[in-house]
Amino acid sequence: MSENPAYPVGLRLSGRRVVVIGGGQVAQRRLPALIAAGADVVLISSSATPSVEAMADGGEIRWERRRYRGGDLADAWYVLVATNDPEANAAVSAEAESRRVWCVRSDDAEAATAWTPATGRSDGVTVAVLTGRDPRRSAALRDAIVEGLRDGTLVAPHHRLAGEGQATAADAPDTGAPLPGVALVGGGPGDPDLITVRGRRLLAAADVVIADRLGPRDLLDELPPHVEVIDAAKIPYGRFMAQEAINAALIEHARAGKAVVRLKGGDPFVFGRGMEEAEALAEAGIPCTVVPGISSSISVPGVAGIPVTHRGVAHEFTVVSGHVAPDDPRSLVDWAALARLRGTLVLLMAVEKIGAIAAALVSHGRPADTPVAIVQEGTTAAQRRVDATLATVGERARAEGVRPPAVIVIGDVVTVGPKRPA
Repeated sequence: MSENPAYPVGLRLSGRRVVVIGGGQVAQRRLPALIAAGADVVLISSSATPSVEAMADGGEIRWERRRYRGGDLADAWYVLVATNDPEANAAVSAEAESRRVWCVRSDDAEAATAWTPATGRSDGVTVAVLTGRDPRRSAALRDAIVEGLRDGTLVAPHHRLAGEGQATAADAPDTGAPLPGVALVGGGPGDPDLITVRGRRLLAAADVVIADRLGPRDLLDELPPHVEVIDAAKIPYGRFMAQEAINAALIEHARAGKAVVRLKGGDPFVFGRGMEEAEALAEAGIPCTVVPGISSSISVPGVAGIPVTHRGVAHEFTVVSGHVAPDDPRSLVDWAALARLRGTLVLLMAVEKIGAIAAALVSHGRPADTPVAIVQEGTTAAQRRVDATLATVGERARAEGVRPPAVIVIGDVVTVGPKRPA
């Protein structure tokens, strides 16, 4: 057996009996994939890890709390042997052989009749790699292929094979393939590595990208030359408001049959006008896919060493837009109510109005010595942090020349964490 390569095959285990012998770490790693495949899993083991026990408690598997005994593999299609008892493993293996049940041995690959490949999933595709008895090499190759699919350097074709009734990857639940219409993609706080996997795949498959100034700009340089990149700030507005012009551009390119990505900073629905664009697309009959992004309201404080919540310090945080001053009749924020909260306030788009906002919070009862941190251009190479209090933040922001984009954190969480050098 060792001289011949293993024959690769995909087992369709839905509803079929699979027996797992042993409830330790090996079973803990293998069981989720068997459950996801829809297998009728029976675990036979006198003990199990807490994670495996939770699978049984949740009804995902059936657990018979005992040791293996002859006859346990009756009606099984597949068996995984994962105990530290060589005699029991050999007995299970022998029964599997007599019943012609494919058997995986965690303790002795040479004695097994089946090997488990290193697997990964991306873009509706399952990647499985076998390199004989070298699991580290298998895992490395799998990781390289999956990463290529995720970052767009490898593209899995999406089509039906001519004359075949068999479904291909195109029929799997979509996880990032080129989609009809427009994808509203949250690009995260600025660092290109912080865009979601699906967002990056859709970006790599786009024909047209309409990008915000605050999106992860470095990703645009990775796009193929044929991709049309449009700066949302430079779309000719004419008689339209800026947002109406962006909506019109999205609809125009989508109707031309292009795969369109609207690349936005942070998350599309956190002060990103994403719903306005989704509504415009719906009215025009254009399919719209929303890809959430990492919001700067949480991520930027985090990379600056500030937790927005912390045990014994803050049990809640509130995210507020500061683009309108507290005394402006257009403001929808109840600043008096916010001042009474004990938790963390996170302000976005508030650099210009921070002095007035701080004064309003103090006037409504928030202590003037409440710590404040301003994190400018968070997650990028230009990131910097300016610390102050509500009493001093307006002047500090002016003196330090703070400019947007910046996230402002107000509350005792600002002082949590390792001491910063003076």
